[in-house]
Amino acid sequence: MHAPLAVNSLEANTLYVAFALLPLAFAAAWALAARRIRRGRPRRDAWLHSLAEVGAVVGSVPLLFLGLTSREGANALQLVPLVDLADLAGASPRRIVEQLAGNLFVFAAAGFFLPVRFRIGLGAVALGAAAAAVLLEALQYTFLTGRVVSADDALMNAAGAVLAALASRPWWRASRDAAGREPRKAVLRSAGRDWRVTSFEVSRGTDRAARC
Repeated sequence: MHAPLAVNSLEANTLYVAFALLPLAFAAAWALAARRIRRGRPRRDAWLHSLAEVGAVVGSVPLLFLGLTSREGANALQLVPLVDLADLAGASPRRIVEQLAGNLFVFAAAGFFLPVRFRIGLGAVALGAAAAAVLLEALQYTFLTGRVVSADDALMNAAGAVLAALASRPWWRASRDAAGREPRKAVLRSAGRDWRVTSFEVSRGTDRAARC
């Protein structure tokens, strides 16, 4: 099998391994969901949160692995925004795919799944992705070779996470609505217990008064 045009051998092998491990990832999500269901969580809520946790990890680790590997050549710095993006206008298709698709997808899985699992909004996703992108660029420049530390890479990483969060918005809104209903049910159950205790105490007090 030939690797796609914009994918080298390391990237191709990483993608093949990632796809081969998808059944194991689904099994992990199933185990997490089953554990939550046994503990009394609603089935839909348990599956939603379990798939979000596993998806955020499985969708991020292979791309982070590729981003933390060395390449041939010397390191370089490009801290002026939009310069690298402008240079792509005359680049080859391989270069365009590597830069745009690669940078957009680095934190896309985290941006897609984390708002489903946790009560965070687009602002938190953008700030978290930007901080993670800056850290990734710093690690590349400090410990790796053949990497270009680019402001545009960090911007694209953050943009990919935000776009993915927007795509998953119906699911994380539904997850929060379900989470909001649980405390109300707990309050009603607690109120019911309090009412029964209060009624019992009143009736017992009435019996004592009658005996007196």
